[in-house]
Amino acid sequence: MRHAQGGGLTDAEGTTREPLRLQAVDRLAGGQKSAEIPPALRISVRSVERWRRAWRERGEAGVLSKDHRTRLGSVKSRSPGWSGS
Repeated sequence: MRHAQGGGLTDAEGTTREPLRLQAVDRLAGGQKSAEIPPALRISVRSVERWRRAWRERGEAGVLSKDHRTRLGSVKSRSPGWSGS
């Protein structure tokens, strides 16, 4: 069964997964391949690929939970193209 949004996670569960998403993104930024990350974080390759795509498209805001995106509004990203200026 496919859920409309969030994979069926509650807001609290989504926030709990946020540190994993950020760790995965940090590893991706460090040059690790998608297939190398799941064993260390005990997640699926599919999740890493989904988070990589969100990170590339929207920067760090793309991998934050909905709750944090709403509270932070505009987040400076750590996406590959962000210069930090």
